[in-house]
Amino acid sequence: METNVVKRLFTLLLLAGIGGIFLSLWLGYQPDAELNLTAKYYADNAPTALGAANIVTAIVVTYRGLDTLGEVTVLFLASTIVGLVLALGRSATKTAQPLTPVGELLTTGSRFLAPLIMLLGVYVFVNGHLTPGGGFQGGAIMASGVLLLLLADPLKHIGHGLISVIESLAGLAFVVAGLLGLVLAGGFLDNRFLPTGELGALFSAGAIPLIYSLVGLKVGAELSGVLANLSETEAL
Repeated sequence: METNVVKRLFTLLLLAGIGGIFLSLWLGYQPDAELNLTAKYYADNAPTALGAANIVTAIVVTYRGLDTLGEVTVLFLASTIVGLVLALGRSATKTAQPLTPVGELLTTGSRFLAPLIMLLGVYVFVNGHLTPGGGFQGGAIMASGVLLLLLADPLKHIGHGLISVIESLAGLAFVVAGLLGLVLAGGFLDNRFLPTGELGALFSAGAIPLIYSLVGLKVGAELSGVLANLSETEAL
């Protein structure tokens, strides 16, 4: 009993300390009157230099290209580890009673909506150089379409082979696009190895739409693979 009281008291003190830190930061916050030199340079030069109307996209894909490669790699490693752990868990788990099949209406509705959701994901990463969005957001939306199918029909089997092929090819093409920027333009993932086109047009910003499409396919495949593994584990 005394141990629980001490734990709760420690938790309250910890929360109070963290709250005090954030309160002091909030009370002392003073917004910048103008952009710093680095931000001002990007804001003034990124649209014309890279041809992307969305400055955030231009920075993430080109100036922070290596960081984006690291994020994609971390997501790949996380999805691989999750798949490995769940596969080992399935091999050690005995099969339980099978799940009850769902109704025809729910199955048909999910099959109708899932392609529309995936089409929205494609739209988000293809237009990431023009509007808010990009590869990570579009890939997550595409994976939500797979999640809808699995929620509507828990007995549904998602082919891991197709997911692995899409993920592998997208990752390889992403690295190749980065190397093309390094060889033909100014650096790794430099989008200007393709024509930048007219600012604001769909076919503009050089290779950014291509790069974000590859990122979207890779992220969508990785998240879909995790969902498929989780679904098969729950069915045991």
